[in-house]
Amino acid sequence: MSQDNLLPDFVFESSWEVCNKVGGIYTVLSTRAKTLQSVMPDHVVFIGPDLWRDRENPLFVEDPELWADWKNKAESEALHVRIGRWQVPGNPIVVLVDFTPYFKDKNDIYASMWRDYQVDSLHAYGDYDEASMFSYAAGRVVESFYVFFLNPSYRVVFQAHEWMTGLGALYVQQHVPAVATIFTTHATSIGRSIAGNNKPLYDYLFAYNGNQMADELNMQSKHSIERQTAHHVDCFTTVSDVTARECVELLDRKPDVVLPNGFEMDFVPKGAQFTQRRSQARERILDVANTLMGTELDDSTMIVATSGRYEWKNKGIDVFVEALYRALHAESLKRPVLALIEVPAWQAGPRADLQDKLAGTRDGNPLPNPFVTHYLYDQDNDKVIQAFRRLGINNEPKSHVKVIFVPCYLDGKDGIFNLHYYDMLVGLDLTVYPSYYEPWGYTPLESIAFKIPCVTTTLAGFGVWANEMKAKAVKADGTFVDAVADVCHLDTDGVEVIPRTDYNFDEVADRIVKEIAGFAALNKKKTEQARKAAAALAEKAQWKYFIEQYYKAYEVALERAKKRFAEFNGYYK
Repeated sequence: MSQDNLLPDFVFESSWEVCNKVGGIYTVLSTRAKTLQSVMPDHVVFIGPDLWRDRENPLFVEDPELWADWKNKAESEALHVRIGRWQVPGNPIVVLVDFTPYFKDKNDIYASMWRDYQVDSLHAYGDYDEASMFSYAAGRVVESFYVFFLNPSYRVVFQAHEWMTGLGALYVQQHVPAVATIFTTHATSIGRSIAGNNKPLYDYLFAYNGNQMADELNMQSKHSIERQTAHHVDCFTTVSDVTARECVELLDRKPDVVLPNGFEMDFVPKGAQFTQRRSQARERILDVANTLMGTELDDSTMIVATSGRYEWKNKGIDVFVEALYRALHAESLKRPVLALIEVPAWQAGPRADLQDKLAGTRDGNPLPNPFVTHYLYDQDNDKVIQAFRRLGINNEPKSHVKVIFVPCYLDGKDGIFNLHYYDMLVGLDLTVYPSYYEPWGYTPLESIAFKIPCVTTTLAGFGVWANEMKAKAVKADGTFVDAVADVCHLDTDGVEVIPRTDYNFDEVADRIVKEIAGFAALNKKKTEQARKAAAALAEKAQWKYFIEQYYKAYEVALERAKKRFAEFNGYYK
């Protein structure tokens, strides 16, 4: 089928992370924007929450002239929006919507969702109300825009990301039936909760009932909106085969299309700029480390890191810390290692003593708690700090493995490193993401895009994909084969995919030690080979290769919406 048949006239995408850098979905949308803009210029519209009403959002530039007539109409409908451009490659159009006026109507909104779609909001708590009111407002944005500019002759798609935008997808389907709806779950809320509550997910996945587990884990409302949205939209999608199996068992719905997450290489510096940024990053990382610990680590130090959301078990932070403890006693490790745990936590700002020392002259003495860069509000109960104390990780001078907890967002203004995440990433030697629950895994993909070899697991969608790519590469006839464990290797592929199960924690920890020690022992030629292999694999994950899956999802959604709209009007066309 031709691309013309696949493409809608307009695509609206809604996410809490539009112009709001929180997690992996931000990366999905912001890196894909340029690819979609190139084929549908200014007909891809992102809808996000207006969380920056009283302060500047560095990711968004408002354009008062853009769709000014519609904005005036929307304001007359008590729909408060700001329209502008997202400051990422492609500069797509963004509509930021103020959702706070709808809190007063939330009971009526929830009642209509129960009446029309059996969405249970009775057990809502935490961020459910906030997300739902934004989602409702996003649906109103699509409705208002459609009525003002469009009609059923246009092919229009609304794509909602995660449970946080499910209510908006159902609203659009109910109130603007000509619009095709897509719902993308990047991880099921109940699957993440099962894994995070130390229940074995994978061996017993076939036996779990999603509704029953939602009751047990007090996740009824989030699970309900996610499940009902998955069942009612025109096209249900997820990001990997790993999560697709989860959806079948926990949401009772097989995804129509799998949308793997790609990357845009425009984010990676080239040539001399890459070399310069790498040198600057290493210099800054080592300066902070030496100042904090009173050490004299030099550029021969191997810098290893993990990063991501602070999910102790799901992201494999627990096994990474355990592996670093074991590495302290590993005779096979001959090279000094500096390990960073870059995980945003409940932090109270940069340490003043570290700031003062960085600004002055180092005296060679370590600071108190020479393993954390920022103050923590509840340090005694922080899981990373607790593990350090339990295992005796305190960065003693004789330790050849030093570990530093960086509990802040690396946004360039953290007060210690003052580097953006990618500007830190480029200075690393190796990354480790030993995830237990990881639907895709942007952190390892970003890592190899920046030529940093990485370790991940077979429970990460990215790890499965990497093994598939390796298997395809060695398959003589080029046919698809199922991923097998232990295919990719650091020195030849830039990625090591460790087999992980519900019960092999110790094996994974030992394997991480082996990979760190093995990589540290590589000579310069082998290290460069690994870095080139990592970058080569990342090239295969560019959006220009993965975007076809989105076109397929658009086609599925549009065909079903066409039939549904015809039924809505009492006839088929």
